[in-house]
Amino acid sequence: VRVSKSLGVRAIAASWSDGASRTDLDADINENCDPDVREDMEAFFNDVVSEETPYFLHTCEGSDDMPAHLKSAILGVSLCIPVTDGRMNLGTWQGIYLNEHRDRGGSRRLVATLTGI
Repeated sequence: VRVSKSLGVRAIAASWSDGASRTDLDADINENCDPDVREDMEAFFNDVVSEETPYFLHTCEGSDDMPAHLKSAILGVSLCIPVTDGRMNLGTWQGIYLNEHRDRGGSRRLVATLTGI
């Protein structure tokens, strides 16, 4: 993403949707250099919030639905990304993750709100 300096933008507030409010995916900023990080994150959250949890009642949309809601609640569904000189100001190894927690989540749409001076 490149943001024009002429807008005077200092931050991007981003949320994620597919045209309706979604509660089964999230976004975070994390280490993005080593692909093992993504695999470790997924393994950790699949272990912490298992699809095989026997006491979940909300299963009408599939065994992955309630775990998806919990994972997005833990990680959050929006970000505030600092912008400096028209570019996202992330650390050297940082990247933005859009974490889909459903086995078949469908298409998604990015909604960005730019705030300025």
